[in-house]
Amino acid sequence: MNRIDAKFQQLHAAGRKALIPFVTAGDPSLEATVPVMHALVEAGADVIELGVPFSDPMADGPTIQRSSERAIARGAGLSWVLEAVREFRARDAETPVVLMGYLNPIEIRGSTRFADDAVAAGVDGVLLVDLPPEEAAELRAAFAAAGLALILLASPTTTEERIALLCDDAQGYLYYVSFAGVTGAADLLDTGAANDRLHRIRARSKVPVVAGFGIKDAASAATMAREADGVVVGSALVAMLAETSDAAAAAQAATAFLAPLRQALDGAAG
Repeated sequence: MNRIDAKFQQLHAAGRKALIPFVTAGDPSLEATVPVMHALVEAGADVIELGVPFSDPMADGPTIQRSSERAIARGAGLSWVLEAVREFRARDAETPVVLMGYLNPIEIRGSTRFADDAVAAGVDGVLLVDLPPEEAAELRAAFAAAGLALILLASPTTTEERIALLCDDAQGYLYYVSFAGVTGAADLLDTGAANDRLHRIRARSKVPVVAGFGIKDAASAATMAREADGVVVGSALVAMLAETSDAAAAAQAATAFLAPLRQALDGAAG
């Protein structure tokens, strides 16, 4: 059993919801990435989503776009990201790590080589926002051969036919984008509508369903967790980390940000 499945089984048995923070690898600095990952786990993260910096992050709002630009300028390419995961694994052999990014860097490396390299570094899953499920067969086969989960996305505009396809093909967890927009646009989040769709998707999904986009604090996390198996928080955390001056300050900020969300989720579940 891979780390993602094991983690969600543990959470289900304990009656808890998954807390999944997203951070951009290489931001606020190269040196801060691994300390921030460890700090997030210590503050209650169940899975880490690590953003692979990309020059044209079309699904991301300005906060994560700018973090990607800064990370690329520091040299945080795909090889560096994999080395960061390897360093993280030296102290943490249990917390699932999911890379979130775009298809182009993987195509350049080659799907088989990428999958093998990712698993060797300690990556458990990959979420590619610009990979349609209808075009994922070759990549899915390479990932499956290496033991790497391909995390799929659903959104408010996803048709019922495609929802059925996604639920059949989903691995690890299904990521539900809570509104039709870019990351960080919390003002677009309609929690009532999102929870209604989440309820229907969870009823047919064979894997856990988590909600992301627009979740920025303890209150929104607890609200979205009512019908989701977990929540993803990204832009608000990335923005806070961007204000820090060094790796130690970034780790402290990560803890301060995430701990209240952990408490809110556990309180809501209880």
